[in-house]
Amino acid sequence: MTILPDWLTDNNDCRELEAMLRNRSPESLETMAARSRAMTLRRFGRTMPLYAPLYLSNYCSSGCAYCGFASDRTTPRRKLDEEEIRREIAAMKQLGIQDILLLTGERTAAVGFEYLKRAVDIAAESMQRVTVEAFPMSVEEYRELAGSGCTGITIYQETYDLLQYEALHRWGPKKDYLYRLATPERALEGGIKTIGLGVLFGLSDPVTDALMLYRHARHLEKTYWRGGISISFPRLRPQTGGYEPTHPVDDHLLARIILAFRIAMPDVELVLSTREKPSFRDGMAGLAITRMSIASRTTVGGYLEGENSGEGQFEISDSRTAEEFCQALRSRRIEPVFKNWEPAYNGPSRNTLPCS
Repeated sequence: MTILPDWLTDNNDCRELEAMLRNRSPESLETMAARSRAMTLRRFGRTMPLYAPLYLSNYCSSGCAYCGFASDRTTPRRKLDEEEIRREIAAMKQLGIQDILLLTGERTAAVGFEYLKRAVDIAAESMQRVTVEAFPMSVEEYRELAGSGCTGITIYQETYDLLQYEALHRWGPKKDYLYRLATPERALEGGIKTIGLGVLFGLSDPVTDALMLYRHARHLEKTYWRGGISISFPRLRPQTGGYEPTHPVDDHLLARIILAFRIAMPDVELVLSTREKPSFRDGMAGLAITRMSIASRTTVGGYLEGENSGEGQFEISDSRTAEEFCQALRSRRIEPVFKNWEPAYNGPSRNTLPCS
């Protein structure tokens, strides 16, 4: 029997957030938006840091029912070799990208830790900031990644609903709920500087998932108070396998969730990817969101090969070019930022030990 940690189920610290999420707050959505905009402007200014994902591989050992990379899909499998990684990075740099997120599926014999570490080494040669969204690792492995120049990891719990989690993760290492839940702490102990959290909205009750996501972020803030935290808000998108969301989240609810998080966590970076359509992304820019992906490709080899690179992990909604997206930001008096990190700050952190 899986027993959840107390901090994940304690409701004492999130009553105001829950009232906003469940529309029980006396504040209207418009009032929340005004509060959120003021907080965002005061703490982050009129800037929008930009990043882009690079899919290194679509090999995967897990059977996530909602993922286009699940091991039972018929999608042809591929991984980039070292020269291909360098070419993809060169193509991304042509777009102005300096902040890169390296992605893989769950750990396999074809794509394991040494492969990922080598990819970080290569990316750190020319990119200003390198982060990773991959399989959970040990403290020692995260320490090695940090030594290679990895500054952050993104790890979504997908859903915090234990029963739904067990049903959706049909086999493979990702089925271990508690091991995945503890991944951000292992990364911070290993010297990784920033942690990206999130749930995949559409898999379970969105308000319950949002509340548990908030508790997770607050737990990390209190325990590893020198580490940086960001929160993403991805919604389930069409993918190979055709999984349909059991709890669809419309634009109105997603906007309420994002605004509520900004009000509840005014100093935390909030992230929105190209999963969302242009109108929604433009509307949230400067209102609450403070980091966005740009010109994304969700296929292996997608920056050079484009549509010829095969099926992606999911369909993107915002397919604007980097230039078009930057123009949209500037029309809202928001300055796109391609570089806000100096490589001199790379390497393991010595200041993220848990509080005593």
